[in-house]
Amino acid sequence: MLKRLALLASAVAVLHAQQRWYPHEGGLLKYRVNIRFGEEPEDTMPSGWKFGRVSSVATDSAGNVYVFQRGKKADPLIVFDANGRYLRSWGKGMFGNPHGLRIDKDDNVWVTDNGDHQVMKFTKTGKLLLTLGIKGKAGTDDKTFNRPTDIAFAPNGDFYVSDGYGNSRVVKFSKDGKYLLAWGKPGHGPGEFQVPHSIAVDSKGTVYVSDRENNRIQIFDANGKFLRQWTHLGCTQNIFIAPHDEMWIITHRNNIENLTYDTLAGRIMHIDLATGRILGAMESPGHWITVARNGNIFIGSLTGNVFRWYPGWLDHGLGSTEGLRPAN
Repeated sequence: MLKRLALLASAVAVLHAQQRWYPHEGGLLKYRVNIRFGEEPEDTMPSGWKFGRVSSVATDSAGNVYVFQRGKKADPLIVFDANGRYLRSWGKGMFGNPHGLRIDKDDNVWVTDNGDHQVMKFTKTGKLLLTLGIKGKAGTDDKTFNRPTDIAFAPNGDFYVSDGYGNSRVVKFSKDGKYLLAWGKPGHGPGEFQVPHSIAVDSKGTVYVSDRENNRIQIFDANGKFLRQWTHLGCTQNIFIAPHDEMWIITHRNNIENLTYDTLAGRIMHIDLATGRILGAMESPGHWITVARNGNIFIGSLTGNVFRWYPGWLDHGLGSTEGLRPAN
């Protein structure tokens, strides 16, 4: 008996000594990727243009892709068709530091500028329709922001701004831009925030806020009443909820990993909205996530890339075609 126990202990020690890959939460999401959307396989942007850090990305009802980026070698907001062909751009000299980008149901383009403390609304061709906040002035009243991060739209047209790096609050506006209310303060308790970095609203009007540095998502009713929180999803950079209430996030294990790796080593996760259960995951760097109507996932990455993830998992190696441009 002692000999058998010794052999068993030896076998267990060998297993523990071997390195093993951990599984993907909820199972592996089987997508392929184009790591330089808008620049490969063909770069159709004006000569000399190149992405800097890509802060955010969004798609409109036609499948066009809007990229909000911080580099000096291109306009801050660049629009491509679904295949990555350049269409138009705007915004040179308008923004202190591009951050958030969302497109509403009418294809209006909304951005947050966390350098100049403003939220702006444009038509899809770049005509400015609305500006909230005072350029260059940080504040906490009903007319100012302090480094706002994101925008989300309620079913009735009202909208929310996560405000953000300087403040620790959520601000609610009517659909025409009238201040309605705000909630939140710095801290770790319910309704308190340490960098509310992303915000999303489901079809019932429930509000989801990525409380990034607290490694959680807090969930509220339409007027800021705390309902519950999810603490198992790590340091969530960005939340996207599709019109049919399908939730996707780009996240990191925790806020220290996120800061240390500068948004590398992240994961895309598909989340069950009712329970918070992880339905699937896959690795991706990223700061922002959006899902087009055709199911393609776009990631805005501070590495200076837009990633397009699309169905097409390989069932064998590429052989002699390895290294060629990916299939679409």
